[in-house]
Amino acid sequence: MSERMRRPAPDNGLRATGRTDQAVGDRRRLRGAESRQAITRHAVDLASLEGLNGLSLGRLATDLGISKSGIQTLFRTRENLHLAVIETAERLFADAVVLPALDAAAGTARLRALVEHWIGYAEAPLFPGGCFWAANLADFDSRPGPVRDRLAHQHQGWVALLAEELRQAVDSGEVADLDVELAAFQIDAVLMAANTALRLGDRDAAGKVRRVVGELLRSR
Repeated sequence: MSERMRRPAPDNGLRATGRTDQAVGDRRRLRGAESRQAITRHAVDLASLEGLNGLSLGRLATDLGISKSGIQTLFRTRENLHLAVIETAERLFADAVVLPALDAAAGTARLRALVEHWIGYAEAPLFPGGCFWAANLADFDSRPGPVRDRLAHQHQGWVALLAEELRQAVDSGEVADLDVELAAFQIDAVLMAANTALRLGDRDAAGKVRRVVGELLRSR
């Protein structure tokens, strides 16, 4: 008798059980990912109002109607929660401000688009407390650690993006020669100031931003 004939038939029951276990595991992971997303999205809104330090597992559990232990299982530590919230804020900011601006031509058009989308992000606002970064950078700028590093990385990337578009504008002759690093610093500072002004009811805050940027982008 051949080896193939002697080999026992596969246990279809075990295979079916394995597939069922995998499906159950997949559904649990999906629910976990959905829960994590819902928690961090709500937490971004809270942190824009009260800062990351204002977040607590108990507050989130109460707001979302889920158990505190469930949130703790998903994030383990408060620092992990903070990092996950920053990651969600980065994604939402990119979707609202950066990605739409990429449709514009590099240089002054894209820089103006970035500024306009940023104004819309803060003026609407996307988050109830206005700019998430303005609400949290000041709290962590002197606190070394992963949370500060992640906030700093996002901020540095944003300023670098502004500088890159300014550099493109200078290299193509669209604007007069200028210190692109200084100009990017100035635009970022004006945007942060505008966020505060908007929260305090200054109806001309957006107009002031446009005037400052317009002065920086004067042609030769």
